[in-house]
Amino acid sequence: MILLFALLLGLIIGSFLNVCTVRLPHDESVVAPRSHCRSCKNPLAWYDNFPLISYVVLRGRCRTCTENFSIRYPLVEALTGLLFVLVVAAGIPPRETVLDLVIVSALVVVTFIDIDYFIIPDQITWPSILIAPAAAFVVGHITVRDSVTGILLGGGMLWAFAWTYEKVRGHEGMGLGDVKLLAMIGGLQGWQAPLFSLMAGAIVGSTVGLILMVARGRRFDMEIPFGPFLAFGSILYMLAGPRIIELYLSHPPLF
Repeated sequence: MILLFALLLGLIIGSFLNVCTVRLPHDESVVAPRSHCRSCKNPLAWYDNFPLISYVVLRGRCRTCTENFSIRYPLVEALTGLLFVLVVAAGIPPRETVLDLVIVSALVVVTFIDIDYFIIPDQITWPSILIAPAAAFVVGHITVRDSVTGILLGGGMLWAFAWTYEKVRGHEGMGLGDVKLLAMIGGLQGWQAPLFSLMAGAIVGSTVGLILMVARGRRFDMEIPFGPFLAFGSILYMLAGPRIIELYLSHPPLF
């Protein structure tokens, strides 16, 4: 029953996250006006706002103008529901569970905005960085010192890499949005999280990037957002990071 509740809550929150991914890049309020079709601007009726179900019933179209809705809407809802289930199933203390659900929600929004616009919204990163030490004190999952260290290490480490890359290559290879995102991850999850997230993100991002470059005609200069891979690394650390680190240290590679 708890996992079912987590799934339903995730689907509902995912519906709201869709609003955030659409409106935040345009500096629009996520509260008003109510959900509406982006084509005809007509508000959606309450019975057209059920996560997943309404998309299926409407066959992915606006009831008024019949314009197609993006398939991303149900995908974001389903992804958020799945992540909520995984977090709750981890069996961590309630206060930490609530914090992790908030972090996951923020990372979902960051991921899809970065994919669309190659930006990571300050509306998410800056407030998260500022409240991270207080969250560490209240929740108790890490110490305040770990939170502050995570902010400085995450942000400083990636900033140094970005600065060095720009000096060596002569052009920007990583935006400050990624720097603030990794600082946010460090502040909310502790100093080990940005190290893990950067490593996991780099491995997965490089693999996906090479596949996309080859598939698109070996365009090795194509731009790929890094935020989604940092978000992946952060969530992986949240769900299994310490166990992966322990396994790695107990069975180090031979090369």
